[in-house]
Amino acid sequence: MQDQENQAVPNPQADAAATAPSTPAEPTLEEQLASTEARLAEMHDAFMRAKADGENIRRRAQEDVAKAHKFAVESFAEAMVPVKDSLETALTVETPTIDSLKEGVEMTLKQLNAAFERNRLVEVLPVQGEKLDPMKHQAVAVVPADQEANTIVSVLQKGYMIADRLLRPAIVTTAQAK
Repeated sequence: MQDQENQAVPNPQADAAATAPSTPAEPTLEEQLASTEARLAEMHDAFMRAKADGENIRRRAQEDVAKAHKFAVESFAEAMVPVKDSLETALTVETPTIDSLKEGVEMTLKQLNAAFERNRLVEVLPVQGEKLDPMKHQAVAVVPADQEANTIVSVLQKGYMIADRLLRPAIVTTAQAK
């Protein structure tokens, strides 16, 4: 009977232990601190690496810009050397004739034009009657003419552009308003 009584009397501690889910023990403050310090060290290391990478990229970019400035005219200079050689050769001829001088100048001009083309140096040579473009032309005089106002009457000096940038405007005279 006593066995039956023992079975009938509930034991609250045993029931609670049997039904409570097993939860892992919460980390102590020291463990949390160690974990946070480890994460901080990782993030600091990643930050320092990113900072060093940024400095390296900035330094390389500065070196590239310096080299580009230093050697920007190299291609043009290489194209101009034969032109200079031709002019010097023309001056060494002992008894030049007018025809030989003219032929030499024409060949030198061809070399110069080829150098300009290779380096994207383009002439700005407006034609008579073309509308004045202040981005490419510089009008130095307005003259009476039988054409529309603000159109080019004559070209006094060619202009030049490098790629899409104006190096020197064409110097022109324009028609006066009637």
